[in-house]
Amino acid sequence: MSPRLSRPRAFRLDDSRVAVDSRPAPLAPDAFILSQHDPIPAGVPAPIDEAELEIEAAQKSGLIARSRLTLGGLVWSGIGGLVSLALGLWATDLIEGLFARAESLGIIGVLFGLVFLAGVIGVAAREIIAVGRQTRIAEMHVAFAKARAADDRAAARRLVGQLVTLYSNRPEMARARAQVDEAARAIIDGRDLIDFTERSLLQSLDEKAKGEIAAAAKRVSLVTAISPRAILDVVFVVAQIVRLVRRIAEIYGGRPGLLGLVKLARSIGAHIAITGGMAVGDSLLQQLVGHGIASRISARMGEGVLNGLLTARVGLSALAVCRPAPFSVDKPPGVSDVAPFLFSKGE
Repeated sequence: MSPRLSRPRAFRLDDSRVAVDSRPAPLAPDAFILSQHDPIPAGVPAPIDEAELEIEAAQKSGLIARSRLTLGGLVWSGIGGLVSLALGLWATDLIEGLFARAESLGIIGVLFGLVFLAGVIGVAAREIIAVGRQTRIAEMHVAFAKARAADDRAAARRLVGQLVTLYSNRPEMARARAQVDEAARAIIDGRDLIDFTERSLLQSLDEKAKGEIAAAAKRVSLVTAISPRAILDVVFVVAQIVRLVRRIAEIYGGRPGLLGLVKLARSIGAHIAITGGMAVGDSLLQQLVGHGIASRISARMGEGVLNGLLTARVGLSALAVCRPAPFSVDKPPGVSDVAPFLFSKGE
């Protein structure tokens, strides 16, 4: 049988029969049952938002995941090796032929070869630096999400310092950087520091990125609506998407070259696949039919609107992947936020 608990009763502090128990109270279990709208108790890590988990998965699959040996990788490695050997033999034969004709021509050929080799080394170094920079931004995004969920002040201060350094060469952000530096010394709570940093540093960049997405979607929808050939539509849409992705990466501090753009495209593709293809809150069909577009415009205009939606969707995924910190103060923008003109009803 369980011991019988005594009933609570009043007593006097000066009563000689009162004894004080100095033993520490037992620790309460770290378990909380909360409803959806209950506030999270102090000291309990907040769960990471599902959207941030999706972005983290896309980052890992495209930028910070380690390369694995695959059959496709072996094929392309073999082809690359054969092409390199062929180019080397061709260059050797060319230089030998020039020396056979005249020694001066051979020397000029060698000089041109050295210039070409220096250019290749420079381009390779630039690509490596660009990929490393974009990888650091991807890792910073994931770290910001985890630090905010855990309310980790030390991690928040370290990440905020990295973010300020990332934008140290932008004169227009000097005042915002000074405000963040001052806040880092004054704000104790890590989550509040991250939110303040987002408002000070990233909101202006968000507006620029959304402006780029809107402009690209408008150009694509207009040009593809009047283009006479489907192949021109495809070429123009691809060119605009590549330009948009590169521009968004540059806004948030990345400088992707060719290889960095390919890796960034993998992350964007993974993010689109993880978040449900073309859907942004609702399905694309609901977006079209719900705004009365499909029944009010011609077939060519419908193609223009569809291509504009595609461009805006890719731009939003690029924004989510390239942003060095997750959205915490404001909710992530949707297609209707960056390109409302695509949903205007025709007369």
